[in-house]
Amino acid sequence: MITNSETRPVGITILSIFFSFGALISFTVFISLLFPGSFLEPMWRLNLRAHEAFASVGAWAVVLMFAVCVSCVLAALGLWRGSRWGYRLALALLVINILGDIANVILGTEPGAVAGVPVVIAILTYLMSRRVRRFFRREASV
Repeated sequence: MITNSETRPVGITILSIFFSFGALISFTVFISLLFPGSFLEPMWRLNLRAHEAFASVGAWAVVLMFAVCVSCVLAALGLWRGSRWGYRLALALLVINILGDIANVILGTEPGAVAGVPVVIAILTYLMSRRVRRFFRREASV
C-alpha cells in the first residue's frame, strides 16, 4: 500500500489506467461473445478477423476473454495500490502480449501486430527501471 512518503510514479498511474481500459475492452468482448447477436454485435465490423478467430475457438473464447478481463482488473488494481503482485502480474501480461504479437507477425496472421512490439518493449523497459523496481520493492519494508 502506498504511504504518504512514497509517491506512485506517473508512469505507473498511466499503466494502471491502461490496464483498466484493457479490462473494459475485454469485458465488452466477453459480453459480446457470451451473448452473440446482441446490441454489441456491430462492434465486430471493426475487426472481422478477430470475430472469426474467436468464433473458431468456440466457448473457450468466452473463458479466455473473461480471464483477460479479470487479469487486467487485477493488474490495474495492483499497480494502483503499489503492490508487488500487481507489478509482477503486469509484467507477465505484457510478456504474454509481446509473445502473442511476435507469433502473429511470424505466422502472418496479423502482420500489423508488429507495431505493438516496440510499445511493449518500451513499457517493459520502464517497468524494469531502477526507480520503478524500487517503488515496488519498498512494500517489503513497510
